Amino acid sequence: MKRFTTLAASIMLAGTMLSAGPALSQDKCTVGISMPTKSSSRWIADGENMQKQFEEKGYGVDLQYANDDIPNQLAQVENMITKGDCALVIAAIDGTTLTNALENAAASDIPVIAYDRLIRDSGDVSYYATFDNFKVGVQQAESLVKGLEERFPDAKPWNVELFGGSPDDNNAYFFYDGAMSVLQPLIDDGSVKIVSGQMGMDTVGTLRWDGSRAQARMDNLLSANYTDARVHGVLSPYDGLSIGILSSLKGVGYGSGDLKMPIVTGQDAEIPSVKSIKSDEQYSTIFKDTRELARVTVGMVEAVLSDGEPEINNTETYDNGVKVVPSYLLEPTPVDKTNYEEALVGSGYYSDSDLN
Repeated sequence: MKRFTTLAASIMLAGTMLSAGPALSQDKCTVGISMPTKSSSRWIADGENMQKQFEEKGYGVDLQYANDDIPNQLAQVENMITKGDCALVIAAIDGTTLTNALENAAASDIPVIAYDRLIRDSGDVSYYATFDNFKVGVQQAESLVKGLEERFPDAKPWNVELFGGSPDDNNAYFFYDGAMSVLQPLIDDGSVKIVSGQMGMDTVGTLRWDGSRAQARMDNLLSANYTDARVHGVLSPYDGLSIGILSSLKGVGYGSGDLKMPIVTGQDAEIPSVKSIKSDEQYSTIFKDTRELARVTVGMVEAVLSDGEPEINNTETYDNGVKVVPSYLLEPTPVDKTNYEEALVGSGYYSDSDLN
């Protein structure tokens, strides 16, 4: 009899443990994360950082990459809604194409956090986590001018060409406007000359942040405007464009002989560009610590799901055409050859071996 009682107790205990297991693993819900592409190491890092931090807090994670294909991203987001993901974090490919999907999310009481790129034309965006994008542009232009003063002190007016980001990315306009707040006064006083005359996002924008498009445009700018003149600087808003621009410049001899490499800016501190900075090709980049952006985003989601108030520090800047989206803006960091080790290796973002 004692043996039977012990056996029964063991079975009951095992049953209790089995039933408790799924309950514990399902204590928190699944968060859908929609990233635009894996073609940039930056977006891979964003997704991985968020997945790690959500999972550490007990959430399930539904991480999808859309390969820069708008219908693909829409399908992925709609599938997340259908599956019942409890919150959505979306870095939009085109910030104007998600309105209907987000209406469906709102109908299912699923909060939406816009991640780094503002989602436009929708009242169903709960919050926005990003960096101070206008400041990014300011820092890029300040770095450009600093480099021009160092490398070409006696060459005024400096011959400069402008590149913008993807016109369907709201951030691209902030980057450009921030940069022009620094450069326009220098253009007006004659210190900087845009030799091609190409200005404005409608002219200098680079669809999908495509480095091959940037390289082709730089090829055209050089052949049309620099048969006699020399280019001194190029405003590039993203490392992927910078690498293409540098390829074009090197293709016609810049960086060799008496043709000094022009000052080329960038953004995202991607490894190929940091190596290029070490090699005195690309001049600078802007470091945006995606670990911190992930931390802020995870905090927003947790607060919303618990009916709390997320931490925000901006309620004025980001009007998406329907509402001003409450936002948290992180600080970007300019990086060049003088501080890349401290900023990138010292912070633990990269190791020495990553950059060698």
